Amino acid sequence: MTRIAVDAMGGDHAPYEIVAGAVWAAQEYGVGLELVGKVDEIQNVLDDVKNKGFLTDKGRAGRKHRIKIDYTKLDLKLTPASEVIEMGEAVGQAIRKKKDSSIVKSVEAVATGSSDAVVAAGSTGAAMASSLFGLGRLPGIDRPAIAATLPTMDKPIVVIDAGANSNSTPEMLHQFAVMGATFSKNVLGVENPRIGVLNIGEEAGKGNELAKNTFKLLEECKDRINFIGNIEGKELYSNICDVVVCDGFVGNVALKVTEGTGSVLFKMIKHEFKSDFIGMILGWLAKPFFRRIYSRINYEEFGGALLLGVKGITIISHGRSKAYAIKNAVRVAKEAVESGVNEKIAKFYEE
Repeated sequence: MTRIAVDAMGGDHAPYEIVAGAVWAAQEYGVGLELVGKVDEIQNVLDDVKNKGFLTDKGRAGRKHRIKIDYTKLDLKLTPASEVIEMGEAVGQAIRKKKDSSIVKSVEAVATGSSDAVVAAGSTGAAMASSLFGLGRLPGIDRPAIAATLPTMDKPIVVIDAGANSNSTPEMLHQFAVMGATFSKNVLGVENPRIGVLNIGEEAGKGNELAKNTFKLLEECKDRINFIGNIEGKELYSNICDVVVCDGFVGNVALKVTEGTGSVLFKMIKHEFKSDFIGMILGWLAKPFFRRIYSRINYEEFGGALLLGVKGITIISHGRSKAYAIKNAVRVAKEAVESGVNEKIAKFYEE
């Protein structure tokens, strides 16, 4: 049985939503759990969920459901960690000083073989640094990168790097392309992932030196990867490619702009439907359609982003994650473990 270590103390809604989502995933996907953090607080949540169940919208706003957990079928392990790395702390200093923090102990569980993957919704920097130092890098990889999965009209795409490296080299972006394509093929099921470089134009000579030199490196490797060239920001969700390659600064800005735009758009539509009587009737009739759209673009559906390039599976979830998002993050972790994505990345550089 695949076992997932979960940092129970990380995130805006820890520990309740984190623990509730984890045990929900354990029940639904048949995984073992190693809940890491302050044991008394974790146990209080487990007792509360066991006695009352917990309320969740299942990723669809406005529809609450009470989920009951059958603890007789769960494989649970509680690992104590007395410290928590907060969002505003300096990462390098924090992981050195707080060796008994929940994220450090969660990564340690993977490093020692106690668990097969880690899910964390706390500080992204702490999760990255702990994974890098605790697990080490895969052969051939200079720096790990965050692979974020985004929805489109057809099938999900991968954006890599989504925030791990603000300063990258062309060689690093070449590695990101390899890792992103491997993830797309083995976890998302895309047979021959198309790779594009996010740029300000489609022509080979466009962009800054990083983009132009990355283009040249990927062009030289077309016999091993399916490189299609540059894509512009407006084409991000148009299914032109399956893997979008960029440095972490650009990738993170693109994700945050997307998240903000989607939120504002839904608020504007909601406001217009409430503006008059006819709008209210139309809004009521359209509500089921908007729920379906929301479920497709909601970040909770994807659970979290995989940190590729380390010798282990680390899923980094949104800091605002609630139970539904954590449930899906555990699912992604299970799929990544079972797909052998790390072994396949390492194999690319061995050949």
